[in-house]
Amino acid sequence: MARATRAAGMVPLVGALAAAAALAGVAVFSASSAGCASPGQYVQRDGYVELVGGCIDSRDLPPAPLGPPQHEGEPAGYQQ
Repeated sequence: MARATRAAGMVPLVGALAAAAALAGVAVFSASSAGCASPGQYVQRDGYVELVGGCIDSRDLPPAPLGPPQHEGEPAGYQQ
């Protein structure tokens, strides 16, 4: 009887290990087939970090949302 209990306890462990191996394989395949020759690198300039190079093209990204309109003659931080 103890043998059946031990075997039943191994089934979730084996299933979890198989799922982890499958997900790791999919991640490696996705990264290797991305088709990017230069992965890019992070460079620190003037106190901020910038990604230089890589597969991302700025034309593929959506434009940044516009801020609220500023009225002439009022400072940027002015609140009424």
